[in-house]
Amino acid sequence: MAEAIPGLRGIDHVGITVPDVEAAVTFYSTLLGAKEVFRLGPFDSRDFPAVDGKDWSLAHVNVADARFTIVMLQLPNGHRLELFQYDRPDDRRKQPPRNCDYGGHHIAFRVDNVSAVIAKGAALGLTFMAGPIVMTEGPAAGQSINYCLDPWGNQLELVEDSVRP
Repeated sequence: MAEAIPGLRGIDHVGITVPDVEAAVTFYSTLLGAKEVFRLGPFDSRDFPAVDGKDWSLAHVNVADARFTIVMLQLPNGHRLELFQYDRPDDRRKQPPRNCDYGGHHIAFRVDNVSAVIAKGAALGLTFMAGPIVMTEGPAAGQSINYCLDPWGNQLELVEDSVRP
């Protein structure tokens, strides 16, 4: 078994790809009370020399012939969310993976009251799945959770710890 990453201190940020970085910055800044920390790009692999015989973006982000912009947001609690907008390659998928797909993912946000967030769902721009699910036993007992989608189909989860059986 491999050893842990030397000097690991934690997760720096979570990154997601969106079709419109400006709209996503507005959405997530409003939804999460986040502030833009920095913006990079657009980076165009055609403008950079190859790296070890590979296209620049293939060598760095595992996407050949890419053109992309990055915006880093910081949430009030110090966590960071990185937004990517790819303008190329033209054959990129237009839908996020489902949770069951390899590479499927979601971002879970801790909230004080899941039901209060659900009540504001449409105004927040979220589409909610059925729920909330109230966990009454087992290792997650006391949690209330609800999954939802952002305007681009990225899956988010809300987690409330204050619900007790």
